[in-house]
Amino acid sequence: MMTQLRESDQQNGTTQQMTMIQAINDGMRLMLEEDDRTIILGEDIGKNGGVFRATEGLQEKFGAERVVDTPLSEAGIIGTSIGLAVNGFRPIAEIQFLGFIYPAYEQIMTHVSRLRMRSMSHFTVPMVIRAPYGAGIRAPEIHSDSTEILFTHMPGIKVVCPSNPYDAKGLLIAAMEDPDPVLVLETMKNYRSKREEVPVGKYTVEIGKGAIVREGTDVTLIAWGAMISIAEKAAEQAEKKGISCEIIDLRTLYPIDRDIIAQSVQKTTRAVIIHEAHNTGGLGNDLVSIINDTSFLYLRAPIERITGFDVPVPFFTLEEHYLPTPARVVEGIEKVVHF
Repeated sequence: MMTQLRESDQQNGTTQQMTMIQAINDGMRLMLEEDDRTIILGEDIGKNGGVFRATEGLQEKFGAERVVDTPLSEAGIIGTSIGLAVNGFRPIAEIQFLGFIYPAYEQIMTHVSRLRMRSMSHFTVPMVIRAPYGAGIRAPEIHSDSTEILFTHMPGIKVVCPSNPYDAKGLLIAAMEDPDPVLVLETMKNYRSKREEVPVGKYTVEIGKGAIVREGTDVTLIAWGAMISIAEKAAEQAEKKGISCEIIDLRTLYPIDRDIIAQSVQKTTRAVIIHEAHNTGGLGNDLVSIINDTSFLYLRAPIERITGFDVPVPFFTLEEHYLPTPARVVEGIEKVVHF
C-alpha cells in the first residue's frame, strides 16, 4: 500500500479537492492577495487564462497591471522579470512550454542565476519561472521536451518539480517566497490526472526536501514529476512478485536531497532511477554519482536507469513508445533484485 509521508502539521484546517492546475492557480491567487509586489507575466495568461488555464480568473480579479499579457518573446518575459525582481517586485514568469524557453536561456544563465554573486549579494533576483513540460499529452514538436538537466547544472537557480496537487501549491508558494530564483517545472500529464485534498489556505513544501511516497525494503525507486505514477504502478506489479519497493519523489531537482537518497538506498541496498529525459546526460547520471558517493559499499547490485531514449520526443502515437513504462521499470527492478 502506498504511504504518502508529508508535512502533516500543514494539513490541519480546511481542505478542498483540487487538480494540480487548480492548486497552482490557488497558490498564485493567494500570493497576489498577500503581496502587492507579486506580478505574473506571460503569453496569453490574462484574458485567456493561459494555454492550460493556470491563470484563469486572475487578471479579472487583480487587473491587467498585475497579470500581464506579454508579447511572444521569452527573452523579453525573463529580461523584464529580472528588472522587476531587482527593483523590489516578485515576478512570476510563465513560459508557455519548457521547449520554448531556449530564447531566454541566455538571460537565465547569464543574469538570473548570477546576479547575487555578481553584486556580492547587494542584489537578489526573487523571481519564479513556471514552465509546463514533459511528454504524454500528444503535443506538437518542441512542446514535450524534458530538459531539466540544462538548469540543474546552473548554480544560482533552484529547480523544483511537483508530482501532485498538494506539492504543486506548496512548492510554488515556497518558490515565490524564496529570495533567489526558482524554476518550477510542471508536468503537463499531471495537470488534470487526479484530484486530492489540498489546504485552501497558505502552506509551503520545503525546497530541497524529497518525500517517501511508498515504503519498501528490497529496492529504492527514484523518480519525479509524471514518473511517480509510473513508479507506483511498477511497485504494485513488483509486489505481486514478492518484491518490496520504496519510492522517493525528489520534488526538488536542484539542490537534490542527498540524505533521503542515501538513507533509502542504504536500507534497500538496490536502486532504480526513472526519468523521461534522454538517457545520455540525464539527471539520472547525477543520482548515480550521489549513490556512489554516499552508499556504494551498501549496494548489492549495479544501479539501473529507466529513461527516455536518445532521440527527440516523437510525434503523437509514438510518444508512448518513448516514455518509460511500468513494464520497463519492473524489468529494471527484477534485474537489480536478481543480480
